[in-house]
Amino acid sequence: MKIENNSKVVFIGDSITDFERARPYGEGQGHFGNIGKSYVGILDGLIKASYPDAHIRVVNMGVSGDTTRNLLDRWQTDLLDLKPDWAGILIGINDVWRHFDTPFIAESHISLAEYRDNLRRLIESALPVLKGGLILMTPYFMETCKADPMRIMMDEFGEAVRELSEEYGAVFVDLQAAFDRYFITNHPMSVNWDYIHPDVTGHVIIAREILKALDYSF
Repeated sequence: MKIENNSKVVFIGDSITDFERARPYGEGQGHFGNIGKSYVGILDGLIKASYPDAHIRVVNMGVSGDTTRNLLDRWQTDLLDLKPDWAGILIGINDVWRHFDTPFIAESHISLAEYRDNLRRLIESALPVLKGGLILMTPYFMETCKADPMRIMMDEFGEAVRELSEEYGAVFVDLQAAFDRYFITNHPMSVNWDYIHPDVTGHVIIAREILKALDYSF
């Protein structure tokens, strides 16, 4: 697996990462549930079970409702000060969502250009700290109609993540593509309740996609 033994991995993002993690730090070692109920806990359990001698430390620093602006505000305390070897970033869903659920509150809207710039700033400040690597995940919308306006915008933001991953040599995880494959035989509502927040199956899909990109094996 790409993550080296004795590494510290911090996953940071919005509610998809958060999912009831403990404060101030979401870490499950010895305290069941502290790491939260998201893909982070699933991923942590699978790594510890399959690589018991690797002693990889996984920390959940997701905050529900966050956008890239919020990540910039807490980047120093919630990522850089933790001195991780690896970082995983899943952010952008709320950057897009605010255009649609609060269409008249223009100051909450984050354009594609700002999103790309914010993410670039996050990446460039993190890379000097990281001894291992960076994982960038695309935001997603669980809508199979690609002509849907929110799906169109989410795909554009996801493409920005792909481009930045290539530019900075990050591990790229296309979550939208992973969900699209699942929806070939299953309706989106079978794994979520609002086209955004996944159930356990949805979080397993996310965790599996990350682990595949990291060359994980049972």
